[in-house]
Amino acid sequence: MTAETTGPEGPITDPAERRREQRGWYFYDFACSVYSTSVVTVFLGPYLNELARTAAHGGKYVHPLGIPVHVDSLFAYAVSASLVVAIVAMPLVSAAADRQGRKKPLLAAAAYIGAGATTGMFFLKDDRYLLGALLLIVANAALAVSMMLYNSYLPQISGPEERDAVSSRGWAFGYASGALVLVLNLVLYTNHASFGLSAGEAVRICLASAGLWWGAFALIPLRRLRDRHLPPAGKAASAGAVGAGWRQLRATLVDMRNHPKTLAFLLAYLVYNDGVQTVISQAAVFGKNELGLEQTTLITAVLLVQVLAVAGALAMGRIARTHGAKRTILGALVVWTLILLAGYALPAGAPVFFYCLAAAIGLVMGGTQALSRSLFSHTVPEGKEAEYFSAYELSDRGLSWLGPLVFGLVNQMTGSYRAAIISLVIFFVAGFVLLARVPVREAAREAGNVVPERI
Repeated sequence: MTAETTGPEGPITDPAERRREQRGWYFYDFACSVYSTSVVTVFLGPYLNELARTAAHGGKYVHPLGIPVHVDSLFAYAVSASLVVAIVAMPLVSAAADRQGRKKPLLAAAAYIGAGATTGMFFLKDDRYLLGALLLIVANAALAVSMMLYNSYLPQISGPEERDAVSSRGWAFGYASGALVLVLNLVLYTNHASFGLSAGEAVRICLASAGLWWGAFALIPLRRLRDRHLPPAGKAASAGAVGAGWRQLRATLVDMRNHPKTLAFLLAYLVYNDGVQTVISQAAVFGKNELGLEQTTLITAVLLVQVLAVAGALAMGRIARTHGAKRTILGALVVWTLILLAGYALPAGAPVFFYCLAAAIGLVMGGTQALSRSLFSHTVPEGKEAEYFSAYELSDRGLSWLGPLVFGLVNQMTGSYRAAIISLVIFFVAGFVLLARVPVREAAREAGNVVPERI
């Protein structure tokens, strides 16, 4: 079957034109992933909290707007605030994107707001923790909005049979850029004295470089991606749903009731993705506090995850060609469970075993995320891509709170990070059961989409 995608004036059947747009689409992941890796995962958290300590003048609290905030909690609170902003903004932006069929200007605005805020982090020094928190909130929310728009292009630029491969390549591009820039940043940071820089100056350059990278490479997808004119039904469905952010989100969820199998997949994704995100966010804490590993070991493990995630995303995309995306994801959830069991048994002070665990996470992480995105895209009604991917992105970023809560509560009650890490098994087991029950082929058919031979 010839892959067919929707263009401004109708279907795009020219393979060269379709591949050109797909390659442009890959480059947005290549552009923005450095923010997630270098800024959020490695550099900004410790640096922002250090700015707060400076402002506290030896105390434990700063008082933005008169509110007492512990210096070690500032980064976490700022991330939470950014998710609130994203939850309000995404439904509004998605409604405008679907109603007008002009996603590219909105993608450009979100991308350059995020890139500008990240580049502005160069000016974070002394006690400017409030500026740092504000820039983090703006950049994080802009990233969430831009990724929602970016993901919603997937069903428009790829035919049903090629969607798993296209989604996997996009994730691979992102992980590759994250690894490359992180290597360059680590070289600069670890050798800052030889460059005539202080540690703080090196961190500021690393932060700003992520914003410049994001803005520069965002030009490629913005040149190659096309806006789509929507069918009349899609316009009508979206036009009546414009309103406040929460009202639009509610309208989307109400509309999903007409597609219960799509909603069932989203619920399964919410559960197992909560486990994935918690493992990613808590692995370094587990390695430091339970296994007693050095910071250099933990940073190197992050780099290893990024590198192997490229291979993992591409490999799982190939597996999905013969076994289908659903079966491949189910297999990945079994692997995630085995990873947690292995983590529970890891000996303390043994970095080699921790690297092995990081390698396993890298190999399975990219494919799980890429195939989940492509599988969901098959269940989205035409003309509502941005609206539905708004709900998907909220599941990915805005609602992944239960896993960290369970992890924290178990650790608090037992005093053991090993018990906390093993408690996350429930998310993968429950996600497996829920996903196994979703008839994705019927979900795609009921959404009015062409069903690929393997799904």
